[in-house]
Amino acid sequence: MGIFEEIVTTDTLGRRTGPRTRHTIEEKLRIVALSKKSELAKAIRYALSNWVALTRYCEDGRLEIDNNAAERALRAVALGRKNWLFAGSDDGGERAAAIYTLLGTARLNELNPESYLRYVLERIADHPINQIEDLLPWNLLGKMPELRIAA
Repeated sequence: MGIFEEIVTTDTLGRRTGPRTRHTIEEKLRIVALSKKSELAKAIRYALSNWVALTRYCEDGRLEIDNNAAERALRAVALGRKNWLFAGSDDGGERAAAIYTLLGTARLNELNPESYLRYVLERIADHPINQIEDLLPWNLLGKMPELRIAA
């Protein structure tokens, strides 16, 4: 059994738990002779200095062990960044940002962005301006089930 294998135990959900804590890791590290300047020693010092933040997910089951969901959500922003340079003008960039925000909001409200945009564009010309909020994603959610993202 390796030096770290006996330190960490795993519960049924795959989360690291158990009575062993940072102090156990520090005790194990005293046994191993590492140069203080080695990359492994730097990584271990980083982990130990950020121990509370790194193990917070063990205390609160609502927290994720990683931030992959946030990274995926921001991926579209990173991919589109080059395209947004060619909006033509500041006004064009602001209009594009408004449309991206509206479509992102539709997605967050579990509406198919393409269906939502088609629905709004078909109706907006004849829609009264003082009732424009009727076309916002959260207002169409219950009224138009066919706009929902297919499960």
